[in-house]
Amino acid sequence: MFKVGIITASDKGSRGDREDLSGALIRDFMENRGYQVVSYRILPDEKDLLAKEMIRLSDEVMVDLILTTGGTGFSMRDVTPEATISVCDRMAPGISEAIRGLSLQITPRAMLSRAVSGIRKSSLIINLPGSPKAVKESLDFIMDSVHHGLEIMTGRDGECARSGD
Repeated sequence: MFKVGIITASDKGSRGDREDLSGALIRDFMENRGYQVVSYRILPDEKDLLAKEMIRLSDEVMVDLILTTGGTGFSMRDVTPEATISVCDRMAPGISEAIRGLSLQITPRAMLSRAVSGIRKSSLIINLPGSPKAVKESLDFIMDSVHHGLEIMTGRDGECARSGD
């Protein structure tokens, strides 16, 4: 079973001023597909805090997949991509390009996404959009291929259900 860590980047969510619908959706989506969600945190939009949590999830908890939501736009507080880049050993641009490509078919504003994807040690990190609708569309689109990538990256095969099964 692949282990997953979820990080929601949201100043309002971290203060309890806004319900985290996107992070909860990610958790339910992944659990319904046989992944083990071992961590789910809501953090303020602070690059160092986000990077520190990604490092903790990768290096200490040793999750296979880190999914983030929020913090990928043009606001000065949107620093999730910078935090992700700062902790990755290798980038995996095709994942974020695929999400943007799909999203551009739905809204031209998808071009404003600065989301990135990369690998730290044996953990794949993917920045997802902030809205629940876009999170669901993105996960539906990428998870079969991401699952295969996790199998290759970890040397494990068939340890949890593929999306759509």
